[in-house]
Amino acid sequence: MHKILLKQAWQGVANCEQCSIRSSVLFQGLSEDDFAKIHKPINQFEIKAGAKIYNVGDEANSMFTIRSGLVKLVQYLPDGTQRIVRLLKTSDVIGLEAVLSPTYKHDAIALHDTEVCLYPSSAAIDLSKTNPVLHQELMTRWERALDDADKWATEFSTGTSKQRVARLLLMLSKDSPDNVCKLFGREDMGAILSTTTETASRTIAEFKRQDLITETSFNTFVCNIDALDEVAYD
Repeated sequence: MHKILLKQAWQGVANCEQCSIRSSVLFQGLSEDDFAKIHKPINQFEIKAGAKIYNVGDEANSMFTIRSGLVKLVQYLPDGTQRIVRLLKTSDVIGLEAVLSPTYKHDAIALHDTEVCLYPSSAAIDLSKTNPVLHQELMTRWERALDDADKWATEFSTGTSKQRVARLLLMLSKDSPDNVCKLFGREDMGAILSTTTETASRTIAEFKRQDLITETSFNTFVCNIDALDEVAYD
């Protein structure tokens, strides 16, 4: 996969005041004076599906907020097999470990075409020391990351393959007003759910036949939430 260099990807200073997700991102509670202090180093850019944002072991000098798209965090087993440990969506923060760790703990790879905002972690850390609202938001994000890790260990690693696929579809369609779920490659699905690529493909095909999901375009589905919920937690 091609590693996108930030100096090549930057599109200039982002227009944060007009950001459509500003009310839900890390800096949502900042005052105008606080916001002015961090506006200059924030840059936004696009990452194509399949491209890396950073590698495990890279210096953790930046954090990223997802404006749109989907990103997977990947760890690798000794045999080289990938294990997707979390998916991050719009308004989520990538690279949150930069607050405490000198290096990133995962590969961060775009699953869909993704737009992100980059800001130096040092700017967020310094501001959080004097701004209790930002400090609390950082702690809230840490707690959410721990909760998500627990969820991945239970919901996506236990139960039948049908239950796991149903739970993944429910997670991806959450917060969509039309119950729309945009999927990705079945190999990635298998890496999330600890199943084979073939099992993921068969299960999706079966769900389509049973009208649990309706494909509107390639890899884009409208989910029957009630029916999927029955499968996921029966």
